[in-house]
Amino acid sequence: MNLAHTARKFLRSTHNGVLSTFSSKFAGYPFGSVAPFILDQNAQPVILISSIAEHTKNILANPKVSLLVFEGHEDLLASSRLTLIGEASKIEATVTSSDYQNLQARYLRYFPQSASYFATHDFSFYHIAVTHARFIAGFGKMGWIEGEELMDGALTSAPSVLSTQETGIIEHMNADHAHSMVAYCQHFHGITAVHAEMLGIDGEGFDVRVTLPDNSIKTIRFSFDQPISDAHSARVALVAMSKLAMNKTAS
Repeated sequence: MNLAHTARKFLRSTHNGVLSTFSSKFAGYPFGSVAPFILDQNAQPVILISSIAEHTKNILANPKVSLLVFEGHEDLLASSRLTLIGEASKIEATVTSSDYQNLQARYLRYFPQSASYFATHDFSFYHIAVTHARFIAGFGKMGWIEGEELMDGALTSAPSVLSTQETGIIEHMNADHAHSMVAYCQHFHGITAVHAEMLGIDGEGFDVRVTLPDNSIKTIRFSFDQPISDAHSARVALVAMSKLAMNKTAS
């Protein structure tokens, strides 16, 4: 597995980072802020920010940003981390209303507590077009990666199709196949889940929010053996995983 693929897989597994912008108030100084994010179907970060926030003012003055993504372990220096460098731009002006609604639905699945933000016109989605990335996977495993190599667009050759179908796929899985996702957790991750619900699906895998026996909640990433591009290929992949998980459970 090459460094770019490992970095992209790591990026898809987490949704919190630190956004750095150029301060417009104190020229020449960087400004850091916490930044929950989701990824679009091409694995590009999307953030939801307020027009009155300091980092938004900074972006409007200078769109060049970086996003530091890291694992939440106690020993941060021993953990993987990824710094994305790119330019941030407001999304509403570049997408259709249906695409925006799909994006909003995806964001709310990952961050349901942000629902009240959409009640005002103060918050907007910004997309970060990644140009370069620095990935540290461990001792001796680090390097710079070009943005196109990190995203590898060939894996999501039809992102618009999958993004349009994503909500329907998720609603179907959560309504009719919650038991399958519980089985996925046990078979592929060795995790006993009381409840499981799908949050998002993309060309390389999907995310599931699970409730554990102690009532704690965590998000688990599942990877497909082969890339998918639409609802049909997603169904084929999910059925194959279900057969593996159910057969294991039955035995």
